[in-house]
Amino acid sequence: MKAFDLTGRVVLITGGAGLLGVEHAAAVAEAGGVPVIADIRGADAEQVARAIQDRYGVQAGAVELDVASRPSCEAALARLLAAHGKLDALVNNAALNPKVEGAGLSATRFENYSLESWQNELAVGLTGAFLCCQVFGSYMAAHGGGVIVNIASDLALIGPDQRIYRRPGLAPEQQPVKPVTYSVVKGGLVTLTKYLATYWAEAGVRVNALVPGGVYAGQPGDFVERLTNLIPLGRMARKDEYRAALVFLCSDASSYMTGSNLVIDGGRTCW
Repeated sequence: MKAFDLTGRVVLITGGAGLLGVEHAAAVAEAGGVPVIADIRGADAEQVARAIQDRYGVQAGAVELDVASRPSCEAALARLLAAHGKLDALVNNAALNPKVEGAGLSATRFENYSLESWQNELAVGLTGAFLCCQVFGSYMAAHGGGVIVNIASDLALIGPDQRIYRRPGLAPEQQPVKPVTYSVVKGGLVTLTKYLATYWAEAGVRVNALVPGGVYAGQPGDFVERLTNLIPLGRMARKDEYRAALVFLCSDASSYMTGSNLVIDGGRTCW
C-alpha cells in the first residue's frame, strides 16, 4: 500500500545505535525512507548507518547527539539539514534502561534509589525527549508539519510486577526491583504525547506513542518464564516485531491518528 511508503522521508531516530533503535532504522529503510541514526556514541551511529546503506541500498545518515543537551540537539539539527535538507519525522527512542542486577541488589529499591540515578535517567529518557521535541519538533511545526513517535513501554500503563525480579535467599528488603525511573520516564512520554498532539495539531505535526512490551535479548531463563506467564501470548517480543508499527506511525497510513498509544505487548496490559 502506498500509504505505508516512506520514500524520501527523512526520519531522525534518537538512541539509534541501541537494540530497538537499529530495528527502527531498518524499518524506515525497508519502507524506502532515509533513517538518520542519532546517538551519543557517534562512531556507533555511523557504523549502523553504513550497515543500513549496505543492506537496504538506501541513503542513511548519522549524527552524534546528546539528547540531554539543547546545544547538542541544535547542532544535530543543523548537520541533519545540511546533509538532507529537511526533517519529516522524529522517533524519540533514547533512554537509559536501569537494570535490576548490579553491585548492590537493594540499590534499585525505591527507599534506596539515589537522587543521582533519578536525575540521570530522567535527563536522558524524559528531558531528552522534551528537548528533542523542542528543537526537532519545532522545526517541523514551522516547516509544514511532520511526525513524532515517542517510544514508551507497557510499564507506562501498568505497574511493574516486582515478583518477577525476586531472587532466592534474599530478605524482602534486599530483593531487587524494577527501578522507579523507568515507569516515570515512560509514563511521562505518554503524557507528553497527548500534550504535543493537541499543541501542534494545527501545525500539522502528529504525535503518537509506540508502547512495546518486553523484548527478548538473552535474559535469564527463569526471568523469561516468570514474565511470559504474565503475557497472554505466552512469550516476549522479538526485536523486529515493532518494525511495521513504526512504519505505520511514521507514514501516511496513520494520517488521522494523533495523541494515541499504539500498544503492542502480547496482551500483557489486558491482565
